[in-house]
Amino acid sequence: MIEALKSEEIVNRMGGRFKLCTLIQRRLVQLMDGARPLVDRNGRSDLELAIEEIVQGKIAYEFDASGDIDLPKLLGPTEAQRVKELAPGV
Repeated sequence: MIEALKSEEIVNRMGGRFKLCTLIQRRLVQLMDGARPLVDRNGRSDLELAIEEIVQGKIAYEFDASGDIDLPKLLGPTEAQRVKELAPGV
């Protein structure tokens, strides 16, 4: 699972290492606070779950232009499909 982080594809898709790291960290906090995983656990840690959710395109980085805060956005089925249409290979 952590092998996915060795690929530059996921880094480029998220817009850089800093954004990827931020997304992982914020989703990890959500999972530790009791958020429901978007992928099957299958004995994986919260960190591995957060990374798998990103790899599968279940969450994305959303920047709030108002400057208040930026948080991971959970994508619904139609939003996830739209991301795939706009960015093939995601």
